[in-house]
Amino acid sequence: MTDRRVWRVSRAGSLDRLALEQESLEPPGPGQACVRVAAVGLNFADVFACMGLYSATPAGAFIPGLEFAGTIEALGPDSAPWRVGDAVIGLTRFGAYATAVTVSTRYLHPLPPGWTAADGAAFPVQALTAWYAIDQLGACKPGDAVLVHSAAGGVGLNALALLRARQARVVATIGHESKRAVLTAQGLEPRQIIVRDRTRFAAQLDEALATNGLDGFHLVLDAVAGPFLKPALRRLRPAGRFVIYGSADLTPTASRPNWLRLGLQYLRRPRIDPLGMIEHNTSVMGFNLIWLWEQVERLGPAYEALARDITAPPLIGRRFPFEQAPAALRFLQSGQSVGKVVLEV
Repeated sequence: MTDRRVWRVSRAGSLDRLALEQESLEPPGPGQACVRVAAVGLNFADVFACMGLYSATPAGAFIPGLEFAGTIEALGPDSAPWRVGDAVIGLTRFGAYATAVTVSTRYLHPLPPGWTAADGAAFPVQALTAWYAIDQLGACKPGDAVLVHSAAGGVGLNALALLRARQARVVATIGHESKRAVLTAQGLEPRQIIVRDRTRFAAQLDEALATNGLDGFHLVLDAVAGPFLKPALRRLRPAGRFVIYGSADLTPTASRPNWLRLGLQYLRRPRIDPLGMIEHNTSVMGFNLIWLWEQVERLGPAYEALARDITAPPLIGRRFPFEQAPAALRFLQSGQSVGKVVLEV
């Protein structure tokens, strides 16, 4: 038996229901590993799950968290080629907010040489999201014009790295002027950066397209939605792809959802006409990375593809001690974060 601490939500509906608990973990079974966790990566899905706004949220009490990094401390039978002491990063379908986890070894990947545990925990969910959006759905080709929303966030920065390798022409959006420096550090020029304005976003897109010598986008990566969706969709080129994988505009700002406000936002959400897509020869594709949990055989090739284009550790914008998980989630919820937010044990 392994002792561990976990952050558990008694039931979804409020961040205030997160509680730190002590418990024992059963030994790993066949094909499983027990990993002593050193760092946990935070995602917007964690906020939405705790509030009961995520479709994949488990019923009843659950432990949030989709990714971690640490060291294997015990193995069950049939766990080759892994060994006790291996440094790994891993994925879980919830359960990562813990100081130890037991998972199938199929969801583990070696920690890249020279990376810290925090680097590893900051990597898989957002890098895999960027890869799936750009390569699998977006079919990005050299020279494509690509709009990247929330480009200073974890998915956005991974997307920029992949798009550089694919020689795409990028226009990037951020929610706050304070994040501009993160993008200039990535080599983007001022003409490529938009600080989103809800009241004039369409005009901002037109200015950026003209300034960059573009006549539309081949690909849009959108995790914001809200009033920014339709203007970008209307600026897709024929055969353009619009990939949506989140809706940060719906993120509640308090500990629990304001159901009236969310209801109004939902009723006012952008509507898309499939027949209009036929007329303009465009595509809208939505996905949720947790779908890959059932497609574990795709993880190996995905990690290999990422390793060819992403060698530097991810940007960690803020680190919190494991004991401060609620504060870390509220910081992520605030929209002030850049790069990745990580819990360190």
